[in-house]
Amino acid sequence: MSKQTLQLHSTILSIHSLGIDADIPAALLKLPLFFISKTHDELSIVCPSSFELHSLDTESDWQALEVIGPLGFSLTGIMANISGVLAKAQISIFSISTYDTDYILVKKQTAAQAITALKKDGYNVVTN
Repeated sequence: MSKQTLQLHSTILSIHSLGIDADIPAALLKLPLFFISKTHDELSIVCPSSFELHSLDTESDWQALEVIGPLGFSLTGIMANISGVLAKAQISIFSISTYDTDYILVKKQTAAQAITALKKDGYNVVTN
């Protein structure tokens, strides 16, 4: 399988943990990039750090590497391969999948190291 192209987004993101019944601010839904996940145990929101969100806990300074898609549902091993490359380089990730593609979030301070590791493994990474 050929290696995917990834694009580094410049937006700095925060990962928020909210109370299970917390309200989702309407303004959040107008942002160009955000992710919301809810289970019976938790509510998580990933959004630009510049967006003020009152949460129980926050992990800041993440950047997203988008796997350029759309990716078909029959494709296998994409996240496993990319996360394996980054794990070997000792880079922690937070992964998010959408209908069309995958996003791998890395800490801002490890983004350059992540790009180097991915390029060394044959991935094309666009940074502009």
